[in-house]
Amino acid sequence: MTTETPAKQREFTGKHMLALCVGCFGIIIAVNIYMAVSAVRTFPGLEVKNSYVASQEFDIRRAAQEALGWSVYASAVGDRVKLEITDRNGVPVEAASLTATLGRATHVKDDQTPAFVFDGDAYVAPAKLAPGNWNIRMVARAEDGTEFSQRVILHVQK
Repeated sequence: MTTETPAKQREFTGKHMLALCVGCFGIIIAVNIYMAVSAVRTFPGLEVKNSYVASQEFDIRRAAQEALGWSVYASAVGDRVKLEITDRNGVPVEAASLTATLGRATHVKDDQTPAFVFDGDAYVAPAKLAPGNWNIRMVARAEDGTEFSQRVILHVQK
């Protein structure tokens, strides 16, 4: 006759519960810290240096920009970006100057500064575009010196 010893069961003690709680909350806190650091690194969040001063001039700049009556439309074909600026009558506008930054809304690592050239109908520039949503943050200056700034959304499909 053989005698078997019964298997010893392990007890779940307070130390085990403490280790479980510390481990779970530790993972949650570590992930939150990682996400917060990633968010701050990829999006600086700074639009203007002094928001109070910018707010005092906002209505004046907006009225001057609206008086121009310009409309802007952006499109992408292949490796080229097209920026169409038209007046109230739908006539293409050639601005005295145009600068633009093309990039993603969520981070700045893909930002580009396309060299737009007016071809008689629109501004065209080569650009490296992956599929998805892009923003064109443009600043144009009219012949009379009025500044026209706008964020134009560009959706690229491939």
